[in-house]
Amino acid sequence: MDISEVLDPATLERTVATLVELVTTYGLKVLGAVLLLIVGWLAAAWISHSVWKSLGRFPRIDAMLRGFVSSLIKYVILAVTIVAVLGQFGIQTTSFIAVLGAAGLAIGLALQGTLANLAGGVMLLIFRPFRIGDFVDAGGNLGTVKQLSLFFTELASPDGIQQIVPNGDIWGKRITNFSFNPVRRFDIPVGIAYSDDIDTAIAVARKVLEDEERVLKDPAFDVFVESLGDNSVNLVARVWAPSSDWWPLKSHLIKSIKNAFDAAGLSIPFPQRDMHVSIDSALPPDVLAALAARMKDAPKA
Repeated sequence: MDISEVLDPATLERTVATLVELVTTYGLKVLGAVLLLIVGWLAAAWISHSVWKSLGRFPRIDAMLRGFVSSLIKYVILAVTIVAVLGQFGIQTTSFIAVLGAAGLAIGLALQGTLANLAGGVMLLIFRPFRIGDFVDAGGNLGTVKQLSLFFTELASPDGIQQIVPNGDIWGKRITNFSFNPVRRFDIPVGIAYSDDIDTAIAVARKVLEDEERVLKDPAFDVFVESLGDNSVNLVARVWAPSSDWWPLKSHLIKSIKNAFDAAGLSIPFPQRDMHVSIDSALPPDVLAALAARMKDAPKA
C-alpha cells in the first residue's frame, strides 16, 4: 500500500472509525472480564483462607484435611470464574464444559492408577487411620508418617530410609498404627535354671519393675511362670508403658533384669546337651588310651 493512501484523510477516518467500533464493542467486555477475573481470584483466596481458619476451630480436623478442603474450594471457585470470563466473550460455555468433560473422561481412563491413588488419599484424609508422626505398618510398609498428600504417603523407616508409598497401595489393605493408643504392653521372657528358686526370681524381677517410674501401675505389671522348657524355667515379665517409651524402656528393663539376676545369684541358662560316647573295645590299645586321655582332658559344658 502506498504511503499516500495511508495518509489519505478518508482512509484515516475509516481506520479511526474501525478502532472506535472495536473499543466500543469489546473494550467493555475485556474490562469486565479482567475485573471478573480479579474479583474471582480474590474471592477464591479469601474464601479458601476463611475455610482454613473455620476448620481450625475443630480439634478433630487435622492440618492435612484442612489444607485439602480449602485448596479444593479455591480451585472450584477459580474454575467457575474462568468459565464466566469465557462467557463474557460470547463463548458457548455449555459446549466448553462438554469438551472438558470428554477430555476429563479420556484422561481418567489413561490415568487409572493415579486416580486410584487420589481416591486412596481422599479416603485416608477423611477417615484418618493415622496422623503425622505416627509409627505405622501401612500395607506392609513400616515407618513413621512424615507427610500425607493426595497421591502418596511419605514414611521414614526405623533405619532412617525415606519411603514414598502410593496411597492406592495403602487404602484397602491392613493398616497397623502402633502410636494410636497412648499405652502399649510388651513381654520380657527370661529363663532361670531348674536349680534356682522361682519365688526369688519373681520377686527380683518385680522389684526391678517397681523401681522403674516409666512402668505403669495401672494397668498393673505382672511376673509369672510361662512354661517349663528343655533347659530352663521360663518366666515372663508383662509390662504396660506409654507408647512413646516402648522401645527404650524395653531395652532398659532387659538389661536391668539381667543385672538384678546376676546380683541375686540367679543364672540364665543356655541350651545344653548331654553326649554319650561309646568306644569300641576292638580298637587297638594305644588308640583306646589316646581317646581316653582326650576325653579326660576335654572341657565340660
